[in-house]
Amino acid sequence: MQLGKHISQRFTQNLEDIRNKVLVMGGLVESQADNAVKSLLEANAELAEEVSISDYKVNKMEVAIDEQCVQVIARNQPAASDLRLVIAVVKVITDLERIGDEAEKIGRESIKLAKYPTVNQLHAELSHLSQLVLGMLHDALDAFARMDTELALKIVANGDLVNKEYNNLSRLLITHMMEDPRNIKSVLRVTWCARSLERIGDHSRNICEYVVYFVKGKDIRHTSLDEVLADHFPGEMERKI
Repeated sequence: MQLGKHISQRFTQNLEDIRNKVLVMGGLVESQADNAVKSLLEANAELAEEVSISDYKVNKMEVAIDEQCVQVIARNQPAASDLRLVIAVVKVITDLERIGDEAEKIGRESIKLAKYPTVNQLHAELSHLSQLVLGMLHDALDAFARMDTELALKIVANGDLVNKEYNNLSRLLITHMMEDPRNIKSVLRVTWCARSLERIGDHSRNICEYVVYFVKGKDIRHTSLDEVLADHFPGEMERKI
């Protein structure tokens, strides 16, 4: 999506620079999430260690982008869509940083789980949840890059699939603990990883809500999808996202 031109060329460049930095940060976070899942499913302690200690890179980028947004607001006093972009960016980088935190948590637990066979027993279920979540994150970043509200709304709708899969996995994990109490500690670690995956899905959904906010000027947080479609996207009701 091309940002509008302004009287101040520097202002335009600053907005484009901020947007590009968010995309770079998103790519880094997506890579961390991918590696976290890989370390978990493949019992790769070395990769898990790398994920668990690399979160500082994401934190550093969040601080830098946030500061740049503050400077743009102070110097240019943006309005309308420009202001919405800056606000959306501040919110998006917060969710990206939290996704990085969840990837770090998975990395820490994967280091310990690499010593146990529990993950192997639950590989199919964990893999399914992981692929749903990673796909959701990838599409959310794509929606932000193109400011695609149609894709954003589809991801918001698909959030229920992640919740359903997480709940199914949680029930399975409880069953494993009941069948063999010796597995409780390792199964709890898997549970925490699954919870982190579910949270990554939630943060990805948040990013999509900010895309809608920027493009349409509508805050759809805490609003049901049916209400959003009926009030702001009537054409999408017929397409049944």
